[in-house]
Amino acid sequence: MSGTIRNLILTGGIGHPFADAAPALDRILDGVGVVSTVTDDIEGGLEALDRGGFDLLTVYALRWRMLGSEKYAPHRERWAFSLSPAGRERLSRFVGGGGGLLGLHTALICFDDWPEWRDLLGGAWVWGRSAHPPRGPVTLIPTDVSHPLTAGLPPFTVTDEAYGDFDLAEGLQPLAIVAAEGGSAWPALWVRDAGLGRVVADTLGHDRASLEHPVHRQILMRAALWACRRPL
Repeated sequence: MSGTIRNLILTGGIGHPFADAAPALDRILDGVGVVSTVTDDIEGGLEALDRGGFDLLTVYALRWRMLGSEKYAPHRERWAFSLSPAGRERLSRFVGGGGGLLGLHTALICFDDWPEWRDLLGGAWVWGRSAHPPRGPVTLIPTDVSHPLTAGLPPFTVTDEAYGDFDLAEGLQPLAIVAAEGGSAWPALWVRDAGLGRVVADTLGHDRASLEHPVHRQILMRAALWACRRPL
């Protein structure tokens, strides 16, 4: 299998500079022949996905129901979100039918009323338990140097958020772990099969600077190729 990879990037949400970072991700993936369509219209994007022509779905968004804390009240009208049954079916059908899925950073927090999202992605945020220290220096350390995504890559330190205490799918084996200075280490990069599709999850990527770190850039390009079963 060769040629251009068509990618749909679902993005948008609060507390993260997606408007700057998502186009940067587009440029990074373009380096390995990935042509991306970027949208913050989740349902509309998934309708387009269902019509065909895409090889990869990238979820780089922060879209959940925004329940609980009133600090979210000013943002609920624009950004609170519950994925429709049709959207869930479209996303599941795409990956299960052989499409690639790349979930970045806040993808773990998305779709919080859809339990199957954790099973598909391999991990999910748990409100009231999951957390991260304030954004600062974090170090990603490869733990499986035999996998194509991490082979030959050194540990690297970047300013980001180290997610921890989230829910992991049973039997998940991380390719890399991440920890903030003085904090506990948690899985930060993993892969899994989902039906006929391939899934990569990467919990880093708060902003453009994180995505563009030379080692992180390598991981992202390899992730897109691996998820689409293309040579690395």
